[in-house]
Amino acid sequence: MEQRYSIVTLGTVDLARARKFYEECLGWRPFMTEGMTAYDMGGIAFGLFAHDALADDADLPHSPVTEGSYHGFAIAYNARSEQEVDEILAHIADKGTTYGAKVLKEAHKAFWGGYSAYFADPDGHAWEVAYNPYWPVSDDGKLGLPEPEAG
Repeated sequence: MEQRYSIVTLGTVDLARARKFYEECLGWRPFMTEGMTAYDMGGIAFGLFAHDALADDADLPHSPVTEGSYHGFAIAYNARSEQEVDEILAHIADKGTTYGAKVLKEAHKAFWGGYSAYFADPDGHAWEVAYNPYWPVSDDGKLGLPEPEAG
C-alpha cells in the first residue's frame, strides 16, 4: 500500500448542522453532496457522513456520540503564521458557537517550538490549528515536510 490517504471522512449526528458549520462558518464549498458531503482539500477529500451510516458501512457497532468526548484523533490545519492561528481561533470563538463549535484550547507557544490551539467542530471532532516554523505552508497550501529518514 502506498504511503498516502485519499479521503478523511467524519461521522456526524446532524449532517445539515455540520454542513452549515463547514460551509457558512469556515467558507468551504462542497463538490459532492449526494450520500455524503465532500470538500476538495487540494488533492485530498474531506467528507461528512451520517454517524450511524458510516458505522454501518464499515460493519462496526453504533457507538454513542457524547458531547465533549475524545474521539481518538485530531485533524490539523497548519497556518502560515501565529497571527493566522489567532485569527482562526477568534473566528471560531465569535461565529463557530452559532453552529455548535467551540474553542477547546487557547493558542499558546507549544513545547515543540510552534504555536498551537484546538477547537471542536459541532460533533466534537478536535481540530488543531498550528503554526509550525519547521513545516512551512506554500502559497498553494502544501505542507513543506522534511525528507524522510533513510532506513
